[in-house]
Amino acid sequence: MVNPKTLSAYEHWLTHQEYSPATIQKYTHALARFFTDTGAGKRPDRETVAAWRDSLTAKGYTPSTVNALLAAVNDYQESIDNPAGKAKPLKRQRKIFADPGRELSRAEYFRLLTAARTTGNKRTQLLLETICSTGIRVSELQFITAEAVRRRKASIRCKGKCREILLPAELCHRLQKWCKKHRIHTGPVFLSRSGKPLCRVTVWKLFKALCERAKVSARKVFPHNLRHLFARTFYNLEKNISKLADLLGHSSIETTRIYIMESGAEHERLLNQMHLLL
Repeated sequence: MVNPKTLSAYEHWLTHQEYSPATIQKYTHALARFFTDTGAGKRPDRETVAAWRDSLTAKGYTPSTVNALLAAVNDYQESIDNPAGKAKPLKRQRKIFADPGRELSRAEYFRLLTAARTTGNKRTQLLLETICSTGIRVSELQFITAEAVRRRKASIRCKGKCREILLPAELCHRLQKWCKKHRIHTGPVFLSRSGKPLCRVTVWKLFKALCERAKVSARKVFPHNLRHLFARTFYNLEKNISKLADLLGHSSIETTRIYIMESGAEHERLLNQMHLLL
């Protein structure tokens, strides 16, 4: 059983490293699971960590899930100055195609917008449009402020990095009307009833509520998928992956490549258009 003081100290270390709140929560849960599964002491050795990694694989967890859990434990080892206790992540071949069952298409996105409009849910429509037309993370919604709308430019701070993004003129026009109607002169545009910035769970629920009316699979409807749709749309127009990485706030282009993967069906269509068979 994990010592609460150990988790608290790790959480403090993650905060000091400027990890996002969502990552801190995910990593502390993963570390708690490690200690529960292994019964390890405060200073686990590499063999124990590696055995836990392999046990997760044997249970059928995907390499990406195993590596995500392992990253939390390896960071814990860093926090207690025990780098020798870190285990290597599983090697993975980079995926070539996106999962068509989870890829949100433009047509499905516009059906979600129509569903929001026909039900009179203007806030949800604006949330969809804001995330999809800027490519921001849902945690970055707080930086879409009344001041940013007036400047048509938002300063985003996330994961210890800062970047500036331009806001589409038509989006600014719609958000200005929203701010005027709700008397929002300063601070975040999207607020909860208590006056705080909307949290990811609330946004997620608002989007899921549209699925049935829009006839879009609930598996495809979550805020981060709008970010992926923005990335694919931008890349199809611009073909500039470096610029896209800057817009998304990625440190590595390899991360950006994940966002612009096409489905296997799209790749098959391109192969058929090449006409290389007699």
